[in-house]
Amino acid sequence: MKKFLLIICAALLIAGCGNNYKHLSHDDAKIMIESNPDAIVLDVRTKEEYGRKHIPNALLVPIENLSKGDFSKLPDKDAKILIYCWTGRRAEDAAQILIEHGYKNVYEFGGIVDWNGSISGVDLK
Repeated sequence: MKKFLLIICAALLIAGCGNNYKHLSHDDAKIMIESNPDAIVLDVRTKEEYGRKHIPNALLVPIENLSKGDFSKLPDKDAKILIYCWTGRRAEDAAQILIEHGYKNVYEFGGIVDWNGSISGVDLK
């Protein structure tokens, strides 16, 4: 019986440590953005990439800043944060960084290359 309880406790401890970000489809991301006006749409690309093409009102915080521990533009660890980049790779890395630093409502939805919603910037293709 003690062994069984020990196994249950270990499983619960491991499950409790599994706070991960969630992946969203672009359609689900659009719905979440539209229905949550306070949600942060986070672009983790470079300033130059952002200038060429970005989702309207997206907050730019390059992944390099997050990697260096600069979270100054993201003070609320309970905020709903939806992350994208160009193809999705940096978005996944950024989401993991935020989770590791205590952010609780982190979603990544891949890359703007596949985005079929509104776009701002110089290169609107």
